[in-house]
Amino acid sequence: MHSNSHSPAPRSKILVFGAGNFGSCLADHLADSEHDVYMWSREADLVEYFNQHHKNLRYLKDHDFSTNIRAIGPALPEADLIKQMDVLLFAIPTDGVRSTLNQLRPRLDEANLPLLIFVNKGIEVSSNALTLEIIAETCGKDIARVATFISGPSFAKEIVKRQPTMVSVASLSEAHAERASEVFHQPWFRCYTGNDPIGIELAGALKNVYAIAAGMADGLGYENNTRASLITRGLSEMTRIGTAYGANPLTFLSLAGVGDLFLTCSSPTSRNYTVGFRLGKGETLEEIIRTLGSVAEGVTTAKGLKAVVDDLGVAAPIASGVYEVLYEGKDVEERARWLMALPPVRELELPEKAGVPMRHLMKKLGLDT
Repeated sequence: MHSNSHSPAPRSKILVFGAGNFGSCLADHLADSEHDVYMWSREADLVEYFNQHHKNLRYLKDHDFSTNIRAIGPALPEADLIKQMDVLLFAIPTDGVRSTLNQLRPRLDEANLPLLIFVNKGIEVSSNALTLEIIAETCGKDIARVATFISGPSFAKEIVKRQPTMVSVASLSEAHAERASEVFHQPWFRCYTGNDPIGIELAGALKNVYAIAAGMADGLGYENNTRASLITRGLSEMTRIGTAYGANPLTFLSLAGVGDLFLTCSSPTSRNYTVGFRLGKGETLEEIIRTLGSVAEGVTTAKGLKAVVDDLGVAAPIASGVYEVLYEGKDVEERARWLMALPPVRELELPEKAGVPMRHLMKKLGLDT
């Protein structure tokens, strides 16, 4: 039942793992939505400073955070605290998810499981696994089947200003997606539910690679026609890769798909865009990473994506071009000319054989009926 007026969600106890840019902005949003929020950080000085001043030492430094948030850490929370929680929200980098879940697993009460929400974007570097697969391998299939994922065009610095933001919320369990949506939904923060977490995860990881391409084009001095074409063809590649994987092609038209792609490709403040822009200007990747201070996810995702694309046997020339510039020392301008010189093809084409990786994953989740 959907009514026009939005009734507030019951007050929940929420534990956010990660006090970075996105984790702390979501903690603030949830605390402002009248929930009781705990925010875990592995950095003791951040925890102490946050509790004294309601400010984050490292991210969103000008923002005064809600007094409904209590920072905890650096040790991982004990079972007695976790048992009191209604929601666990994971806002840590994808490469930290496996070790965190391994430590957390014994502290979870199967009979009274909190809602698990994941907002990280990316593919695990060592295994090319999506987060859903990591959850299945660390916590088992029953927990993976009810895990929820939130993604969409959502810069942290705009969320803390309460600017209107909209996101996709997906889970293999519609009921859990709806619960997550209720926890987050506010007049300034709209949630749309879906049942294709795999598509949402792929979109969130892949768009960073296309943001690098968009940055490269701008760095080379190309303008609006080029950027619009790149975003559109990038979306087409993402949809092809996702469909071959087994995701629903419509997911790529969602907020988590084209919404996030559009944001990341057209925002000079995005780290992935910046890497591309500087490559387009002729800098080397080593130089950029050294001065950027933090690696852009698209740089590592491009490597995982190359393996996935080769495995699926789909055409993804833009992603391949980005990979070749990053890892094979190809020249940016030469790759741009190569892309433009490819023979003409049909504009919209979905792969015929779809879904081998998805079938393997569904088997792991016990959903291969």
